[in-house]
Amino acid sequence: MERLEKPKKERLRVCVATCNRADYSKLAPIMFGIKSHPDIFDLEVVVLGSHLIDDYGNTFRMIEQDDFDIGSKLHTIVRGEDEAAMVESVGLALVKLPDVLQRLAPDILLVHGDRFDALALATAAALMNIRILHLEGGEVSGTIDDSIRHAISKLAHYHAVCTLSAERHLISMCEDHSRILLAGCPSYDKLLSAYKRDDYADIIKSWIGDDVKEQDYIVALQHPVTTDIKNSIKIYELMLDALISFNKKTLILFPNIDAGSKEMVRVMRRKGIEQHQNFRAVKHVPFDQFIQLVAHAGCMIGNSSCGVREAGAFGTPVINLGTRQTGRETGENVLHVRDADTHNKIYHALELQFGKRYPCSKIYGDGNAVQRILKFLQTIDLSEPLQKKFCFPPVKECISQDIDHILETQSALSVDLGGTNLRVGIVSMKGKVVKKYVQLNPKTFEERIELILTMCKQAMADAVHLNCRILGVGVSTGGRVNPQDGVVLHSTKLIKEWSSVDIRTPLSSALHLPVWVDNDGNCAALAERKFGHGKGVENFVTIITGTGIGGGIIQHNELIHGNTFCAAELGHIVVSLEGPECMCGGHGCIEAYSSGLALQREAKRLHDEDLLLVEGMTLNNKEQVNAIHLINAARLGNSKAETVLHTAGTALGLGIVNILHMINPSLVILSGVLAVHYETPVRQVIGQRALLTAQGTKVMVSDLEDPALLGAASMVLDYTTRRTY
Repeated sequence: MERLEKPKKERLRVCVATCNRADYSKLAPIMFGIKSHPDIFDLEVVVLGSHLIDDYGNTFRMIEQDDFDIGSKLHTIVRGEDEAAMVESVGLALVKLPDVLQRLAPDILLVHGDRFDALALATAAALMNIRILHLEGGEVSGTIDDSIRHAISKLAHYHAVCTLSAERHLISMCEDHSRILLAGCPSYDKLLSAYKRDDYADIIKSWIGDDVKEQDYIVALQHPVTTDIKNSIKIYELMLDALISFNKKTLILFPNIDAGSKEMVRVMRRKGIEQHQNFRAVKHVPFDQFIQLVAHAGCMIGNSSCGVREAGAFGTPVINLGTRQTGRETGENVLHVRDADTHNKIYHALELQFGKRYPCSKIYGDGNAVQRILKFLQTIDLSEPLQKKFCFPPVKECISQDIDHILETQSALSVDLGGTNLRVGIVSMKGKVVKKYVQLNPKTFEERIELILTMCKQAMADAVHLNCRILGVGVSTGGRVNPQDGVVLHSTKLIKEWSSVDIRTPLSSALHLPVWVDNDGNCAALAERKFGHGKGVENFVTIITGTGIGGGIIQHNELIHGNTFCAAELGHIVVSLEGPECMCGGHGCIEAYSSGLALQREAKRLHDEDLLLVEGMTLNNKEQVNAIHLINAARLGNSKAETVLHTAGTALGLGIVNILHMINPSLVILSGVLAVHYETPVRQVIGQRALLTAQGTKVMVSDLEDPALLGAASMVLDYTTRRTY
């Protein structure tokens, strides 16, 4: 009998076409990924555009140095660098491309971005019935690039976008949602893993000079705006004047090949930039080295997309000049100078930005774009009809479908620093703790930071497999916190070596994510506002009853921090002038009566006096007396324990009455392990002691399992969902 063999699946023929140094930096990671799977893909490389021009560095050589076989080199640029030359270049490319595409016969063509060369590629492929995957569609930058980018998107059959906003734009442009992949920017895969090379200092020296130090130089890269050439040349000249006056070492790259570039080069040469002692003018820097230069620069200036995209991943300060990128999403590291009549405004921007560092931003990617794109390519069904379909649903339906997708995938990394345990969680937009990690909280600062980073990196790695896209990191910690700067000002006595600690900077730098920090009481209030009983309530107070007593105040839907970030220290409301000593050094605070430590203190006192244990209770010699023993004793009828709990509940109730009279909330939420034991006495005290107008205030016990983790996550999720793109 003849043996039947299963037919072997044919490899997917993928053609990658690159037109210039900028798009190659985005396409190269995908090309390496395709090349690493020869059993699945057959890679063809086509090079055209400014890659092949000496004035722009003959950058096709870097493709050959990366060990890619270039199947075709097409000289498609008509020199002139004006509007007519750009149109003629598109026409020349359309004349030459059909023969190449017919010979290669790819299953799919990868086209990047918004260049006029890319428009020629997409037009030729669409007319020749070749499937097109467009990278970085749906974005908005504010120039003619928008029109070209959207035109390519309409010709393309599939899309790999960098941001949620870009995905929404394509959906609103009637593109099929099922053919849009939210991948992130491929260049982030390389720059997030490679920008901390050990030899970055050598790279700085080789390009800028031996005496130049990290963060003490500027990278300048300005391109012409083809819809407003005259004004873009004026701003370029003012930028050069400002840089000369600012008197810092500057690496300046030549502009791209767009109309107006010749005039810009003339301005540069007229000002003697190439001979100036502070400037190093170059045509091209290899991307892996350019990453190092941008990452460690004191500032980047110009209108390159690198400034608003890649630079944000390093926290490098950026000055964006003119209108070329003003429509793009940016991190807080970008300062816009949209117009200027003199160089003074640009000089002032340099004074404001130079030498600063900002939280790392990952708006454009998390380092896993290539992995997603390769999987997406494998799902393409070549037997499906080639003719693309446009979706024309009502706008509401479109948004609803998109929101469901967000709720399933968008997530936050949440860190909770307790007195005993350090916890990290992956929290979804719906408030589900997808995965949680718990370790004992180390005693020293160095060990604690190291453990936080280790746990966060593990969570980020797991998030990829759990289909969770991490938007940022939220940190909940005990003590007084400055959330604006991400600094723990004063910690509780339970967390050692944790005062005057900048926690945002090391986390943001190592994880390449924006970081938010607040104290655990405020985080509990934020958790209730987003996921708990406080949802939709304009004014409420959350009281945490645990090892200590803390809380948070929401007024007019906003969290109250106070002038010195000391608001809502509810545990230190004084309810007795003669009360027991508190950990803060005062006497008679709520925390001295009602906290877990206070109950533990009273339990030990009763036990030492042989007044704690009653029938039905046992306690071995090794077991430490704690608040739970006191609560169990009271439940079993121990009158002494009942008196202690009644006093604790009364003290908490009196403190809450003071809160009601001060800020008049409509709801009080009791949170923490002791909350259920205090609910009844608190209601009784309010009924007895509060003003008549405040006696109707609702008191509820939180039903959130992890308020600290959820609150820390809500700082991330609230910011990202409220972002205006």
